[in-house]
Amino acid sequence: MTSPADPPNGAGASGPGLKLLAVTACPTGIAHTYMAAEKLAQSAEALGHRMKVETQGSIGAENVLSDNDVREADGVIIASDKDVDRSRFIGKRVLVVGVAEGIHHPERLIEQVREAPVYRSDGGGRGGGRSAERGTAPAAPGGGKGRGITYKALMNGVSYMIPFVVVGGLLIAVSLALGGDTTSKGIVIPDDSFWKTVNDIGTIGFQLMIPALSGYIAYAIADRPALVPGMVGGWIAAHGELYDSEAGAGFIGAIVTGFLAGYLVLWIKRIRVPKFVQPIMPIIVIPIVATSALGLFFIHVLGEPISWVFEHLTDWLGGLTGTSAALLGIILGLMIAFDMGGPVNKTAFLFGAGLVSKNPEVMGACAAAIPVPPLGQGLATLLRRRMFDDQERETGLAALFMGFFGITEGAIPFAAARPARVIPANMVGGAVAGAIAGVASVEDNVPHGGPIVAVLGAVGGVPMFLVAVVVGTAVTALVTLALMSVGGGPAAAEAATAAAAPPAASPAASPAASPVAPSLAPSLAPEPVLAGAGGGGGGTAAASGAVAASGAAAAREVVSVKAPAPTDTDGAGDGAGAGTGAGPGEEVLSGYLTERTVKERLAADDKDAAIREMAELLATTGRVADTAELVRAAFVREEQGTTGLGEEIAIPHAKTDAVTAPVVGFARSPEGIEWGAPDGTKARLVFMIAVPEAAAGDEHLRILARLSRTLMAAEFRERLLGAADVGAILRVLGEIE
Repeated sequence: MTSPADPPNGAGASGPGLKLLAVTACPTGIAHTYMAAEKLAQSAEALGHRMKVETQGSIGAENVLSDNDVREADGVIIASDKDVDRSRFIGKRVLVVGVAEGIHHPERLIEQVREAPVYRSDGGGRGGGRSAERGTAPAAPGGGKGRGITYKALMNGVSYMIPFVVVGGLLIAVSLALGGDTTSKGIVIPDDSFWKTVNDIGTIGFQLMIPALSGYIAYAIADRPALVPGMVGGWIAAHGELYDSEAGAGFIGAIVTGFLAGYLVLWIKRIRVPKFVQPIMPIIVIPIVATSALGLFFIHVLGEPISWVFEHLTDWLGGLTGTSAALLGIILGLMIAFDMGGPVNKTAFLFGAGLVSKNPEVMGACAAAIPVPPLGQGLATLLRRRMFDDQERETGLAALFMGFFGITEGAIPFAAARPARVIPANMVGGAVAGAIAGVASVEDNVPHGGPIVAVLGAVGGVPMFLVAVVVGTAVTALVTLALMSVGGGPAAAEAATAAAAPPAASPAASPAASPVAPSLAPSLAPEPVLAGAGGGGGGTAAASGAVAASGAAAAREVVSVKAPAPTDTDGAGDGAGAGTGAGPGEEVLSGYLTERTVKERLAADDKDAAIREMAELLATTGRVADTAELVRAAFVREEQGTTGLGEEIAIPHAKTDAVTAPVVGFARSPEGIEWGAPDGTKARLVFMIAVPEAAAGDEHLRILARLSRTLMAAEFRERLLGAADVGAILRVLGEIE
């Protein structure tokens, strides 16, 4: 939004009036994006400055900063928890902080941007530009600069890797099922078969998943110049023959090369070079130097230890042959499940495959453990769906299919996203499956694993083989869920498994008539993003074009708020000024909130009960086809990050086909409900928004944006809390247009 075109002349509280710009964005692009924009604009106006704020929400970029805006600006504040294109701000003072800082300390940011270093091009393009005069755009003290960059980079890589895993794995599985023959060499597809071509296509997808993981980790850290070294590094990690190893480093090696490539490129960007060299830095110099350095380092430094591990593990396993079958099965199961295609997994698999003709019981233990990681993770997504996001649940179904066909790599997306929880769970389940198969002397006569080998008749002792697989799968699923519950639920909690990120500053309640005061309230991690994280804050022109295509009226709908209506001095709202709002029986918020979906007082005293009560309230409209499913979807959203926004506000929301049309409900809790808000306040104003999947693109985001902006006004919240009855509540809410 933009502050008034003609602010008071002369000095504000902090000096002469300035023309400032800001960009706000949060990972989900919903409430916090607009709350930060509102706070920054209000504070700038109060201090006698002009400010234009570009919001990069999930409905696209709005109020986009033009070239003229940038040219005339005295400073730029970027309050964002995701990548924002900074190349357009070259030559301007740029201050970079987390989005919570924009909500919590807007006045402090306005003061600090006046002394921020001038941003210089580092060749980074979109979001790699973390640099200013000496390589770094400064963050406000206690701000969110770099907050969770390790975690966000990892999740970026995982989100881009998942399609390769799913496509490659499913094509391989289908081709094996429909075109494979069981031979002494495993399940083989004839070379002249149509299904051989399908299998080859799937194999290409699988080969690309490791470079994609590595490349997009690097991309999230240092932008386009890091993509090539990241992908090449991932390819090297996956192909052990390049460093004399029979097994590649797998997805763990790809994570290593991704971070090495990203931070290596960032380091190279900080090197000062002559101006005539700068244009070719991001497209020639940086990719070539970083790719060569990383490739040589991995092959000649990291590759040798990997090869050594592979060789010595093989010798060690050979020494265990003839000992306890249960012990050998446990060890093989642990190794199979550890890195899912890496050197440890390959050592165990090749050891078992080499003994197929002499000692098929060894391969039997391997075959039972091979499907456990993907089957276990897939089962976990079915048992506790609310603990996983939509993409993970879809990946879980694919993992179940891949597990049946013995494709251990189906569990890699889960292991890469939350290694400290998934890998131990996989290993425990794999060890259990291997031990049961070893004790039962299960035989596998082909070098392959999974239930498919039993279906094709390659297993001796099928009942115990299936028991081993089922028990191992159940153990993995239950241990995964237990570890996720202890660790805080969904993937958002996995920041601690990659790198501890400093907490973000949090929004806090502010008096209506006074500036926003700094707060030392406890803070929470930002809401996560598991898919498309690499989108960053770039693509401003494209995003703004999408918004423009929806028409100027839609854009105005998002940002406009009517002036507050006159009210009683006690804030009860007896109807004065009702002409500007809605009366009883009328609809507000584009007709999505009606008298039927307003409740004066919530009976619930905790968050879960409140969500259920709100879902039942929405069901009275007839737009909810399945109340239980709506509740489940709302719980899933809460697991991803609290919808308690602070300022005594909570806005739970859900995208689900359990509703047939968008619907909004509102209720008050005089005592307040603990909602996990960053500022520690209990939720007294609770809105619930539900939209069908088909309407999820823009509609609920526009509703959230409008609510978020309006609710930032303390005076509006006070009148909403003080409204005497449903009719008075509707009149206050009717001011939101």
